[in-house]
Amino acid sequence: MAKKQKTTGGASAYDTALRYLTPKARTVREVELKLDEGCFSEGEIMQTVERLQDAGLLNDAKYAEEYVASRLRTKPVSKFRLREQLKGHFVPEDVIEAALAEVPDETEFDNAVAVARKFLRQFEGLDDEEEKRKRIYSRLYSRGYSHETIEAAIEEAKAEL
Repeated sequence: MAKKQKTTGGASAYDTALRYLTPKARTVREVELKLDEGCFSEGEIMQTVERLQDAGLLNDAKYAEEYVASRLRTKPVSKFRLREQLKGHFVPEDVIEAALAEVPDETEFDNAVAVARKFLRQFEGLDDEEEKRKRIYSRLYSRGYSHETIEAAIEEAKAEL
């Protein structure tokens, strides 16, 4: 049986993982998948992941916390959407739940109101109030907010403006 050919130009699993982590933080599973693409053995992958974790360079809980905080600062979305995004990065469910537990319900509602306010201003030139409401609703829905949150956020934003 022929040994798998490494496609990493002779770099070690650790060096490959460090290069992969350099531009941005990654999850354990993302690093494992990257190293698997490089045809490293399961043993090499496990040792590399453990070494990165011991060095504090790979931590799914920290990744999830920072991801949630960053996302809420830059383009607010619902907890539902954050959960889906974190799942897409292979973050374990218990880690996702812990990170989302840190987001108060008030923050989610305040963010929904801020988004509604933004789109109310953006669509203020529309004369058709029903069309305006549909567009704002659609934008909030695409960010994962519930019907109840959307309705309340639109009303709150209208009251503020």
